[in-house]
Amino acid sequence: MLCWLNFWEQALLIRNGQEEIILFKGKKLLVTGGTGSWGQRLTAELLKEGPAEIRIFSRGEFAQIAMQRQFLSDPRLNFMIGDIRDLQALQEACRGVDYVFHLAALKHVPVCERQPEEAFKTNVHGTENVIRASIEQGVAKVIDVSTDKAVDPVNVYGMTKAIGERLMIRANTLSERTRFVCIRGGNVLGTSGSVVPLFKRQIAEGQDLTLTSPDMTRFFLTLGEAIGLLLKASVTAIGGETLVMKMKGCNIADLAEVMKEQAGQPALKVKEIGIRGGEKLHEVLISPYEVPHTYRYDDRYFVILPQQADKRLLSQYGGLERVSFDQYRSDDELMDRAGIAELLRGME
Repeated sequence: MLCWLNFWEQALLIRNGQEEIILFKGKKLLVTGGTGSWGQRLTAELLKEGPAEIRIFSRGEFAQIAMQRQFLSDPRLNFMIGDIRDLQALQEACRGVDYVFHLAALKHVPVCERQPEEAFKTNVHGTENVIRASIEQGVAKVIDVSTDKAVDPVNVYGMTKAIGERLMIRANTLSERTRFVCIRGGNVLGTSGSVVPLFKRQIAEGQDLTLTSPDMTRFFLTLGEAIGLLLKASVTAIGGETLVMKMKGCNIADLAEVMKEQAGQPALKVKEIGIRGGEKLHEVLISPYEVPHTYRYDDRYFVILPQQADKRLLSQYGGLERVSFDQYRSDDELMDRAGIAELLRGME
């Protein structure tokens, strides 16, 4: 166990009071679904750490060209067209890679509800392919991005991501070399799946803001916070754990009112349209089932261990304080409107 601790301690240097990641210097990295909002921001941060190569693996030709132009054709970026449903393409993408960031998924709840078989192919079989290719190619670590919708899931998206989480955690028993870790977060403000772009468009067009329910709450974090969680997991996790960021919940009706105020359009109306199929009124980040195996990692993160955690995980985390709540739900602690305004200002 000591060798693992020393390795991860050495992955951080403290210089002038700042943490500097040296884990990725000279390494080859793969980002599945790398042309999305998460992938682009992650790529920008990873480039600062001096990697030898970052492979951007995704299906969209146009999105790759646009991203290549955005990054001024940085020679360290290698854009690869492919689908995580294609094991052979993933094996080629993983060849010689040190770290994999698995971001690719079908994420839009209504789309997954309409075509559950497609969600299963991408979010379950695709994740299986990432695991298999990573092990066969000797990848050091895989960081899987999950969602609060995977906890006590009621929709196809959440169900497939929950299975993906289980597959990732179990994969640690399949290889002595390749380590797998999950991160779990809420809704990232401003990304394509967030309600914020919808509200922005409706405000700009002078339309009523559409609200599914005035009681609905969600966990929100900024893209910068989401990437911080990803990097935290990549550096400190030893494999088999799930890292969760501490977040306050947000009432969506309050979010709509704050956005109208910030846009100088307080007179716009909010129209209730009803909860869509597969939606919850409130989301859960840590379920009652997981609470007995959940610890306070530090003042910003929780760590969830498997029910049957091995000695390595217990040695790493067993001395931490256990959480005292019954579950971690989005309506437990809500931001006030001033807090929501501050969060929106933190968007980039």
